[in-house]
Formats: sequence, C-alpha cells, structure tokens
Amino acid sequence: MSLFECNIEATSDAARALRYETAHGAFTTPMFMPVGTHATVKGITLDGLHDLKSQVVLANTYHLYMRPGVDVVEEAGGVQAFMGYDGPMLTDSGGFQLFSLAHLMKPEDDGVSFRADDYDGSKHRWTPELNMQIQERIGADIVMQLDQCVGYPADKADVAAATKLSWEWAKRCLAAHKRPDQALFGIVQG
Repeated sequence: MSLFECNIEATSDAARALRYETAHGAFTTPMFMPVGTHATVKGITLDGLHDLKSQVVLANTYHLYMRPGVDVVEEAGGVQAFMGYDGPMLTDSGGFQLFSLAHLMKPEDDGVSFRADDYDGSKHRWTPELNMQIQERIGADIVMQLDQCVGYPADKADVAAATKLSWEWAKRCLAAHKRPDQALFGIVQG
C-alpha cells in the first residue's frame, strides 16, 4: 500500500465510505473532524480525543504561523509532536482567516497581502507557493490549497472571480507542493 491510499469501502446507493491511509494512521469516512485551530482541541484532553475515536484533527495554518510560529512547530517535530497527538492531522490553508480580515487584506492574482490585527498588527504577504512551504514545515498529513473565500451574500461576479482565482492558486499550490508524505487536497467553492 502506498503512503496515501484511498480504498472505497461501500458503493451502494448514496454511500460514501472510504478508508484513507496516512503516515500517522488511517481514517474512514464519513467522520467528525475535531478542530484544533492552535494545535489544541478546546474542552477535551488528548486521551478524550482517543476515547471519542477521533480520526483526524484539523489545525489552522494562519493561526500556527502567527503563534507560536512555524519555526517552533517545525523544531518540535511537526504539528503532531507539537500537540502530542499521534493520529492523522490536516491543516487548512488559512485562506478563510485571511479573507475574514477583508478590510485588512488585499487579494491579487499572485497572492494576498494582509495585516494581522487579530495578533500584533504585523504585515504579511502570502503566495500559494509560500503557503505550501509553511504547511509543509508545519507537517500535517493532509494540507489544503490556498483559496479565496467569498463572504455571503456575494454577487455572481464576485463568486466567479474568487473561484477563478482559487483555481489558479490550486494549480500553483500543486506545482509548489514537494513533500511526498503529505497529501494536498483542493477546495471546491460553493
């Protein structure tokens, strides 16, 4: 079995069960994915996650980048070692967080500039390539492409433009993604 293998477990009617293998274990779908934004799941211990049979924990690239910082997570041995969790993990790109700072960020074809007022007010610039480098250093089993997230309500032209930009960024993320032990997942808008 390769490092990332997806096995279909059910095919009848509307079934969507599969088994997915990662370097830190396997998971099956459908599933509940607890959110550990800052590499900690609030309100539950690691033992509690195991007792709940949690299969994958989601952490956030933007928040880990801002605090404690990518260097700290990487030096700890990656996000699993940093949080003391031995199961599969996924990092989202942080795109939603960037675009929720709409008045503090500027999306462009080649990336997004933003001011992190929710932390220290510092200015940053992310490209799809830099986002992949950050997520590769954080070290989750599954990483997500950088995308432009449009707020609701939005007019058709804004949604179309964001979808096109996300598609272009997805291609750049794929070209920049280097770690064979991490799976890169795309994001479908809508």
